[in-house]
Amino acid sequence: MDLGITGRTAVITGADSGIGWCAAQMLLDEGVRVFVTDMDQDKLAAGAAELTGPEGAVTAFAADVTKPADVEAMHAKAVEALGTVDILVQSAGITGAQGMFHEIDDDGWSTTIEVDLLGPVRVVRAFLPELRAGGWGRIVLLASEDAEQPYIDELPYCAAKAGILSLVKGLSKTYASEGVLVNAVSPAFIHTPMTDAMMDKRADERGTDRDEAIESFLKEDRPFMELGRRGTPEEVASVITFLCSERASFVNGSNYRVDSGSVATI
Repeated sequence: MDLGITGRTAVITGADSGIGWCAAQMLLDEGVRVFVTDMDQDKLAAGAAELTGPEGAVTAFAADVTKPADVEAMHAKAVEALGTVDILVQSAGITGAQGMFHEIDDDGWSTTIEVDLLGPVRVVRAFLPELRAGGWGRIVLLASEDAEQPYIDELPYCAAKAGILSLVKGLSKTYASEGVLVNAVSPAFIHTPMTDAMMDKRADERGTDRDEAIESFLKEDRPFMELGRRGTPEEVASVITFLCSERASFVNGSNYRVDSGSVATI
């Protein structure tokens, strides 16, 4: 299927690995020039080197979305490299503070909100002028199943991701008339470095290995994931790529759950 985005340009945050990296590769496969960013220069460079596309189709720039100066520099470099920006995929995020509500202090809340909610706010605000000026744009923000089905041991993350859904809906109502469509994708327990770290911690706490930690997590904590496995980054990136395309020209303000049925409500 021709997605109708050959020659478009995209900025993807959180792109040194996992979902962001796969989204970058799929967009490259569709003929999009990409600008990828993440915090760690070495990891980003290694990830960018593994992306395959035409010469000059990939630009990488390290930046921290919690730092306004970094976001400003990232924006300037992206505009310099791409000329314009048609697509923005905001994938950067962290699990953040974990524990029961009474165990998490202000710093835990602030750090999580800073990365998972204010980071996307800064990135969208930075690139919105280019998206509006082009008369055609796509913004996809990564939320989570946790936004709709909060878990008691990671409430800062849940609250931040619920904020993302509200942000998406508000932005979708504000800029659709200018050709900028805004949507969210909500994954659940995807095979990424972030969930590897979560499962390694669980394995250490239980005196087991990662595979057994994953099995027990699915059984005890994610019983509605009917496929009984972690999702792959490619499965999420496929939905992201569709939402970035001309084929999604009537999709706006939506939240696409890629969660194996994990969210128990309709």
